[in-house]
Amino acid sequence: MKVILKADVKGSGKKGEILEVSDGYAKNFLLKKGLAEIATASGINEIEQKKRADEFHRAEYVKAQKELCAKLNGTKVTVPIRAGENGKVFGSVTNEKIAAALQELGFTVDKKRVSTKEPLKNVGEYDAEVRFMEGVTAKIRIAVVPV
Repeated sequence: MKVILKADVKGSGKKGEILEVSDGYAKNFLLKKGLAEIATASGINEIEQKKRADEFHRAEYVKAQKELCAKLNGTKVTVPIRAGENGKVFGSVTNEKIAAALQELGFTVDKKRVSTKEPLKNVGEYDAEVRFMEGVTAKIRIAVVPV
C-alpha cells in the first residue's frame, strides 16, 4: 500500500515522503495513529508541487546570500573604541560591535555570523570572515581605531 507520511516515523521515513509499506503496517500503525494517509493521485501531485516550490525558494535564498556575500567581500569596516596611549583597547572589539558597524554601512549581518581569528585587543587592522551559509563566506577588513 502506498502512503504519504504526515510526520517523521523512525525507521520508515520523513514527513512528506511517499512510501510503499505492507497493508498491515499501514492500517494498524500508520493510519491508525495518524502518521500517514493513503497516497492518492492528488496527494502525490501536491507533495511533488510542494517539493518543487521548496527547491525554488531554497535556490532563491542561496542566490540572495551569494549576492550579499559578493557585495560584502573586501569591505573595510571601521570600529571606533576607547584605547589607552599605547594602543591597547579597553576590553576588546566584539562581534556585536563589528555587526553594528556593518549595519551602519547598510549590511544586515547577525553577530553570530562574524568570526575573527584572534580577539581584537589592540588598535590596528585585522581580517575577519562573515559566514552566511556552508560554502558562502565573505572576507572583510576591520580597522580598530581609538576614540
